[in-house]
Amino acid sequence: MIEGAPATAEALRATIVDRYDALSERHRQIARYVLDEPNAFALETVAVIAERCGVQPSAIIRFAKSFGYPGASQMQRLFRDSLLSGQAPGLGERVRHFDKGSGGAEVLEAFVEGDIQALRSLLRTVNEADLRAAAGLIAEAEMVYVVGFRRSFPVASYLAHALQYAGKRAFFVDGMAGRVRQQVQSIGPRDLLIAVSSHPYAEETMQAAAAAVQHGARVLSISDSPASPIAASAQLVLPVREAETGAFRSVAASICLVQALVFGFPADIAGDDHGVAKVVPLT
Repeated sequence: MIEGAPATAEALRATIVDRYDALSERHRQIARYVLDEPNAFALETVAVIAERCGVQPSAIIRFAKSFGYPGASQMQRLFRDSLLSGQAPGLGERVRHFDKGSGGAEVLEAFVEGDIQALRSLLRTVNEADLRAAAGLIAEAEMVYVVGFRRSFPVASYLAHALQYAGKRAFFVDGMAGRVRQQVQSIGPRDLLIAVSSHPYAEETMQAAAAAVQHGARVLSISDSPASPIAASAQLVLPVREAETGAFRSVAASICLVQALVFGFPADIAGDDHGVAKVVPLT
């Protein structure tokens, strides 16, 4: 390994995120796979990784060398060591497959197992400092706009609802009648946009994030990757990887993250410096 190359999987992930915008298009494809599927990257052959990234195997080697490693195997070893130590973030491959003939109990077990793994992964990818920083952004904002579409829509809706119950001024950007741009046109430098999205990223969410940046507002991203389109312009990214069971992707970990964020710091989020805010149970 060349001197100066990241010595741990976490250090490498941070370096990839820092250099992501400067990477070539092919290297970005590889970077996303490394960030999103670290377990798979640790264990698969270069040929398989190249096929999944849509590049030639030689591109994987050039990617590794650009970060200071003699070859791909040295980079993979960091993630294998992290995986063996139980610190590897992400879920890797789908938790479990089942066919249409599976019984109801078997299907339920598959979803439960998947969500349990996703929740355990969440404990490794989001820490106390992340949550406090997010709560600080919310507390400082005059108005919090919350946006999320497709699979992220219920997460964003719940988050807006929870913020309102915690005493924070919050507006849910639901995009009714295609009015996303109109709903965020009043956002300003004293406001915060919380954008919730994961691959494939909703165009409406990216539009809202771009509008927020254009108007000088801060952005808090809840996403599946620090290299996602809504993460690049965010002041803070809370990474969450959901379980994929069969053809379905859960939202259990995202909902859990939102609950911990809002109800872990209710007084801070409401901007109340004179004690803990009273939070009414959600219905």
